[in-house]
Amino acid sequence: MNLPNKLTLFRIILVPITVLVWLFPYGYFNISLPVYQVGDVSLPLLNIIVCLLFAIASFTDFLDGQIARRKGLVTTFGKFADPIADKLLVNTLLLILAVKRMIPVVPVFLMLSRDTIVDGCRMLASRNGVVIAAGLFGKLKTVLQMFGIIFVLLNNLPFALWNIPVADVLIWFASFVSVMSGYSYFMQVREFVFESM
Repeated sequence: MNLPNKLTLFRIILVPITVLVWLFPYGYFNISLPVYQVGDVSLPLLNIIVCLLFAIASFTDFLDGQIARRKGLVTTFGKFADPIADKLLVNTLLLILAVKRMIPVVPVFLMLSRDTIVDGCRMLASRNGVVIAAGLFGKLKTVLQMFGIIFVLLNNLPFALWNIPVADVLIWFASFVSVMSGYSYFMQVREFVFESM
């Protein structure tokens, strides 16, 4: 197995580890994690740990793609596993943040719905011998989601010190770009969708 594929698998493995760290019942085992105060903003150590795990996993997404393209190590497994790893990582964190009421449910619903529609579009295109490459909107969506999640985990620091809602803007903008990306994918397969109506 080449290095890019190992990085992809590492990213997938980090997803359940991150979830376990985030949802572990620390109180039940009398484990008290500190909460740091930065100006008027509280920042729990747990958020910092989860943020670091998520940032490392997100960086492997950038790294495996760069290595695969530069060294000609693009494989069928990589094409299959890389987008799955991305969605597992991002969507898992989005769901947890929504359940914990750290972000609104609406943008999460929009982004998850988009992923479902895009998966359907790709399957339909594949059945008709058409390959749909990842577009600019899709790549931008992933970057916005990753940075949005990082700033949400950091309670919008350092921007919270100046009351600039960067985390909220990134999450909502990611949902907008996500919808645009989904529309772009759908338009590429619309002829197959409506051919037998």
